[in-house]
Amino acid sequence: MDRRRLCALVMLWAVVHLSSPGYSLRALRRTTGGRRGSTGLTGQDANGLPLRRSKRGWMWNQFFLLEEYTGTDMQYVGKLHSDGDRGDGSVRYVLTGEGAGTLFKIDEKSGDIHATKRLDREEKAYYILHAKAVNRFTNEALEGESEFIIKIHDINDNEPRFTKDPYMARVPEMSDVGTSVIQVTATDADDATYGNSARVVYSILEGQPYFSVDPDTGLIKTALPGMDREVKEHYQVVIQAKDMAGQMGGLSGTTTVSITLSDVNDNPPRFTKTLYEFRVPESNELGSTVGVVRAMDADIGQNAEMDYRIIGSDGPGMFDVTVNRSTQEGLIVLRKPLDYEKKRQYNLRVQVENVHINPRFYSMGPFRDEASVKIVVEDVDEPPVFERPSYVMEVREDAARNIAVGSVSASDPDDKHSIVRYTIDRRTDMDRVFNIHAGNGSVFILRELDREEKAWHNISVIATEFNNPRQISRVPVYIRVLDVNDNAPTFATNYETFVCENAKANQRIQTVSAMDPDEPLGGHRFIFSLAPEAVGKANFSVRDNKDNTAWILTRRNSYNSLQKSVYHVPVVITDGEFPVQSSTNTLTIRVCTCDREGNMKLCNPEALTARAGLSTGALVAILLCVVILLMIVVLFAALRRQRKKEPLIISKEDVRDNVVSYNDEGGGEEDTQAFDICTLRNPEAIEESKQRRDIIPETFYPPARRAAVPPPPPGRDNNGDVRDFINQRLQDNDGDPTAPPYDSLATYAYEGSGSVAESLSSLESATTEGDQDYNYLSEWGPRFKKLADMYGGDDDSDS
Repeated sequence: MDRRRLCALVMLWAVVHLSSPGYSLRALRRTTGGRRGSTGLTGQDANGLPLRRSKRGWMWNQFFLLEEYTGTDMQYVGKLHSDGDRGDGSVRYVLTGEGAGTLFKIDEKSGDIHATKRLDREEKAYYILHAKAVNRFTNEALEGESEFIIKIHDINDNEPRFTKDPYMARVPEMSDVGTSVIQVTATDADDATYGNSARVVYSILEGQPYFSVDPDTGLIKTALPGMDREVKEHYQVVIQAKDMAGQMGGLSGTTTVSITLSDVNDNPPRFTKTLYEFRVPESNELGSTVGVVRAMDADIGQNAEMDYRIIGSDGPGMFDVTVNRSTQEGLIVLRKPLDYEKKRQYNLRVQVENVHINPRFYSMGPFRDEASVKIVVEDVDEPPVFERPSYVMEVREDAARNIAVGSVSASDPDDKHSIVRYTIDRRTDMDRVFNIHAGNGSVFILRELDREEKAWHNISVIATEFNNPRQISRVPVYIRVLDVNDNAPTFATNYETFVCENAKANQRIQTVSAMDPDEPLGGHRFIFSLAPEAVGKANFSVRDNKDNTAWILTRRNSYNSLQKSVYHVPVVITDGEFPVQSSTNTLTIRVCTCDREGNMKLCNPEALTARAGLSTGALVAILLCVVILLMIVVLFAALRRQRKKEPLIISKEDVRDNVVSYNDEGGGEEDTQAFDICTLRNPEAIEESKQRRDIIPETFYPPARRAAVPPPPPGRDNNGDVRDFINQRLQDNDGDPTAPPYDSLATYAYEGSGSVAESLSSLESATTEGDQDYNYLSEWGPRFKKLADMYGGDDDSDS
């Protein structure tokens, strides 16, 4: 047994025996003065008397107590004793501080201290208390209060605990032996300063021989070389932590460590086949996928990313290969059109390679693979193919009908070489200017052409297989109409020319130019001259400037607007093309009064009228507008005549019976039998009390009379007859006992009297027009002259 271990056993024995109930610590009496031989003087007080230290009669060291006491009696801690205690019971011991009275109790007479409960050092390692000895009778302190500590001695009652459970760790596959994985940590709540209760030792229970653990630090390391993730990816390792330095009797705890091998690029890609074969129709569109090749890689993530490329092909540029990153597949894509009739099979050599290569594993390579790809082209019934992608044709605008402009040609690319028929897409030739021969594709003219109207014609020609009309193709045909000199030149604009009355001979009054819708190759060349019929009697001359312009010059010194205010000068314009085209254009010149600088001051009204004259087109437009307005007015008047007045009550099934409607139509103004026309014509002829015809009269109910309405103030009786008429009707209705007990609506056609023009109603007209006298219309002024002529004339003049 070594020396360190012997010392530990001796200390443990001493603590146990010192703390046992059979052993008590007495108070150690010592003086607090100086050592022997010292003077003991510490100074003087205010009176000059020497000062000395007072003696303490009692003092003790720390008490020790074992934790987790399991006895039935209270655990004895120690004994307090004062030198002032004579054993006569006059001394009382008092204990205060942490746990006094609850955890610790003291015998007031003997000073014995006991622990009332089992204590746990991990909860509290020591307690600070205060002791005092007092006189039991006078309660005076015999000693000063003193402080002491009760320490709790530790025992191994706590097992080690790991900070995590479980632990998660990752380590790259193929790591070298001794590669650190993770460090685990366990703690023990026991006292680490006393004994080995808190000394932890780590060991591995499960996970060998792949991993190992350092017994002191808990660091887990790899213990086996060449661990392959593709063989086994996850490992469960159980680590034990044991106190008492791992000796027997120590407590222990365990934890689980989940270790995952992370992937490294240690596996090359490999094609699943050495030869891939795909069949593809020749009609596949460019960019479409022809086939898919796939290589397998046991790695995962970016270590499994691959690149594909074509390293050999008998059709350069026909195909390309791209990568689908989500599936790591190689997609063979068509880059050029396929043609079964030209080439029916393609052979490719495809290579796959890892994108991210770890230099550490070069020796396990190469990290690439190759495979062969065979692509077979299948025949498809294709539409006809034109020899050109587009056609451009030219034709003169004076070409006759049914003249061929050009031709197109298409053929069936299939082996059967079906006959092709040609047509023109009429949506591109709505006017049917051209047609095409169905057999040979010749394009010819159906209508006359005019380059000035349309210089280019863009049509679409359709080629259709005779055996399969669904197979069609189109080609654009651009037809250019060549210019022919078929238009005569004219004035470039409508010139407004004037000449001053004081003009001099050979004075320039206007510069004219010409325009021609034709477009000659060498450009326009216009020749200006005066018309031959105006040469002898001309007042003006035309000078050609040889630059497509001409001057208009005067031929005499002065002009008189009173003699002639407007001159018309005929100018002949000729172009220089073949065939020659010419036209005579009239230039209107006004004679005006000018100042000395030649600025116009005043022109003859005739000249102004000529200047403001309207063209034929403007006059036609104005006349059309007038006609349209007249038609609108006539239509509006006809609609108003046809409009009928709505009845007061539309529905015939109205529950009210205050309005009686009849469907009888009168004979007009000539019908005097249906009703008494005089009643409507003159209210004075109305009978004073006339019974209703639609009910049985009851004469025994005399009609009540309403009080007379006072007359209106003077000067305001303009409509007195109308007022009297309404009042009379109101009295008749109020006095009628057969009238309904609610308001009813009555209408009258009376217009009143007293107007100068009298009533305009035809009801008061005479029976014949011969009885009327219209001579008064001539007295009403010029506004009624037309009516006076129509109605006021003598009847004998019409014969």
